[in-house]
Amino acid sequence: MPAERPETLRVFSLNCWGIRFFSQLCTQRYEMIGELLGREQHDIALLQEVWSEKDFLFLKRKLSSSHPYTHYFKSGVFGSGLAVFSKHRIQDALLYKYSLNGYPYMLHQGDWFGGKAVGLVIVDIFGLKAHVYVTHLHAEYSRAQDEYLPHRMVQSWELLQFVRHTSCGADLVVLGGDLNMHPQDLGNRLLRSHTGLRDCYTETDTFDGCEDGHTLIAANHFSKKQDLIPFEKGIRIDYILMKGSQKVSMKCESLSTTKGPVANKPYPYSDHEALTAELALLHSEDSRQHGSSNGEDSHTALAVSEQMDVVAEARAVVKEGLCQTEALRDKATYLMFSGLLLLLLPLAMAFLPCFCSFSTLGLLGAVCMSLLLSGAMLYLLFTTHIKVLKETDDQMMLTSNDLQTKLTGCRLSGSPSSDGSPELQPLSPFKREE
Repeated sequence: MPAERPETLRVFSLNCWGIRFFSQLCTQRYEMIGELLGREQHDIALLQEVWSEKDFLFLKRKLSSSHPYTHYFKSGVFGSGLAVFSKHRIQDALLYKYSLNGYPYMLHQGDWFGGKAVGLVIVDIFGLKAHVYVTHLHAEYSRAQDEYLPHRMVQSWELLQFVRHTSCGADLVVLGGDLNMHPQDLGNRLLRSHTGLRDCYTETDTFDGCEDGHTLIAANHFSKKQDLIPFEKGIRIDYILMKGSQKVSMKCESLSTTKGPVANKPYPYSDHEALTAELALLHSEDSRQHGSSNGEDSHTALAVSEQMDVVAEARAVVKEGLCQTEALRDKATYLMFSGLLLLLLPLAMAFLPCFCSFSTLGLLGAVCMSLLLSGAMLYLLFTTHIKVLKETDDQMMLTSNDLQTKLTGCRLSGSPSSDGSPELQPLSPFKREE
């Protein structure tokens, strides 16, 4: 029986930088993005930073014929910013909001209000059950002094846990979005090593785009040059990741990015570059005839010891974040008690011979009450963060112990993998690749 030709799935991902009244030329750029999606006819478009539901509805109307199936994930104060447009029927959707996402008092950064999350849509693609994820992680504002690294590590851990525990029964898995991490950053390595997801940039047969796959480049009119320091040419922080199953394997035939300026347009689509991946879906019989290795079926798993090292690194970052947050909670405690003690001053003065007017006493009382309430609110905030960090560390410890047990079993059995490293049984229904 002749093998069927492999289907091709075209996936698009873009951080739209759609902050109304703050992002430059927001309305005009959404018009351009809608024209691009309608013209290119991608199977699935994964958008981030669509902060306004009005902008989502605009794109939904504009793409009603080309992408009739859509979903907008709502989270946080301003929303998650995540949206999916699909040519194929969306059967179900699920949202998970990350437990840590910056601080509410960092108003100029706004991450806390954005409700960063990971969204899942289950899509019927060519009769296959596809689990498609879109996400946006906390920004890195300083490479040298990254105070949000523990937050992003927790988000990476929650992302991989969400993917692992929701991808059961999927024929194929696709994840796209702005991870705000360089390719070899710890959170990125943690995500890939524990989910088996493969980076389309490193897997693609052909690539057409910015140098080294950069998605934040100096040539982009909207990019902030200080965000690229010390990487003058650009950085790669946006990704499309993929994984197949025993039923179907996935191969990235081509990957492309936009390159800053748009032809016949005065400005780019966004401050980020867009990604487009063409993924070949090879059924098991097709995969053998095309000589394509099924990463989920024939590749060995990462060495257990290597996975343990990645988890150990991640735990160290989480523990450091825990110490920093406990110190912040101590400062909040001092602030709270300072406000309480100072509040006694105007109360005492009210019963003494009047040296101050009642308006002055009222002002002092208001200031002291503000200190007391601010300290109490910060105490509660940091206490919540501490619990999240401790819970993440406990989960990582369980994983580390399980890996240690499997490593011991591999050594006792003496059954090395094809590259001489012990094999690890997958933590999800799919086998991981190297």
